[in-house]
Amino acid sequence: MKHTSFSGKLVILGFGSIAKGVLPLILRHIDMPKDRMEIITSDLRDVEIAKTLGIRHTVLPLTRDNYAAELSTRLSAGDFLLNLSVDVSSVALVKLCRELGALYLDTCVEPWAGGYTDPALSPSQRSNYALRESALALKNQAGPTAVMTHGANPGLVSHFVKQALLNLAQDLGIPADVPTTRAAWARLAHDLGIKVIHIAERDTQVAGNMPKRRGEFVNTWSIDGFTGEGCQPAELGWGSHEKTLPADGERHSFGCDAAIYLMRPGAATRVRSWTPLEGPMQAFLITHNESISISDYYTLRDATGAVSYRPTAHYAYHPCDDAVLSLHEFAGQNWELQQEKRLMMEEISAGMDELGVLLMGHKKGAYWYGSRLTIEEARALVPYNNATSLQVCAAVLAGLVFAIENPALGVVEADELDHSRILDICLPYLGEMAGVYSDWTPLQGRATLFPETLDAHDPWQFVNFRVV
Repeated sequence: MKHTSFSGKLVILGFGSIAKGVLPLILRHIDMPKDRMEIITSDLRDVEIAKTLGIRHTVLPLTRDNYAAELSTRLSAGDFLLNLSVDVSSVALVKLCRELGALYLDTCVEPWAGGYTDPALSPSQRSNYALRESALALKNQAGPTAVMTHGANPGLVSHFVKQALLNLAQDLGIPADVPTTRAAWARLAHDLGIKVIHIAERDTQVAGNMPKRRGEFVNTWSIDGFTGEGCQPAELGWGSHEKTLPADGERHSFGCDAAIYLMRPGAATRVRSWTPLEGPMQAFLITHNESISISDYYTLRDATGAVSYRPTAHYAYHPCDDAVLSLHEFAGQNWELQQEKRLMMEEISAGMDELGVLLMGHKKGAYWYGSRLTIEEARALVPYNNATSLQVCAAVLAGLVFAIENPALGVVEADELDHSRILDICLPYLGEMAGVYSDWTPLQGRATLFPETLDAHDPWQFVNFRVV
């Protein structure tokens, strides 16, 4: 099925796991000639895949000094820049695309090389909050559509939240038309009693015959992306129901004020969460754009402009077991990345990625809605993918289609897109979609062997989720 046609040029920046995985989907679902597509990368890695698929591959590392000149010769009005790279500034690329009249999509707001760990920047300045604010500064300017941060998470999970809210309203017998405005979506979340939203993910993929070796970082998706995020401060959208700021919590002195950060890296911060198949788990609070955008999007204000409702939102990620071991070794080296890196793909022997949103605080307690995609299903559906990458790639495809169909929206985030259109495109590639209720709270089963500071009166306080 061709979802749309595109007559412009498509330039794909970067050719890592997501670019390789999404390319077959683009060729399958977007009607456009191959000779109007080009891949630009910093090295020859996986060039044979590009040759097999018949797409031009150019080795051209982009820097602050050359990106504008090089891309200006390749892009013009009506073309599309799909940014799946690392170490190239997303904001710089969006500004250039606006000047050239080209469409744009990325999966995160990326800084220039070193931006995640620059010691000259304060934790606030190198946070995802700051990166998001730099992108939002472009919103009020007219221009071609630039879809920001539209992979699986951030991206797809924002559409899961909307569908989960509609499911919950129906199950609770609360009459609700599908909201058509940001304020109406926030009112629905408020009326349902949503206090906390976790992006709750458990990756169980394993490489039976190739376990992690010493000195090696192993993961099922971008290692540079994961470790870069992991070294940023742990960040979370901060809800209006929260009573006490964490002792190491800080607010930002600029922007929308929808989030806080902790004075410690996300890769060293754990929280309690839950998914249907895993059950209770301890996960990493890795910073992500959706933690901030979801809390911001679902904010209600009173007549004075003060916040009257906002949910807490954050990522709760339990990666594959080899990635957990890799993080432990990474931390032991004071966040100096291992010499060897391995992206698990062909060697994966079993497992799935259980990715969803966990909505908590409503009358039914907790509700998880999301995708259960196995490695076997992923391989049968699209080449060059594992379960984790395909959840991202499906959302990238949907974002591309949306931008082509809506080419003059300026800068937009996932929360602002038509969730039903995005899900229609993604669902064939997400395996089993499940919605499961639970009576789990972060207070359940807590051992009393050692004293803890807990809020027994409100289980949905962040102090109860955090592992200390």
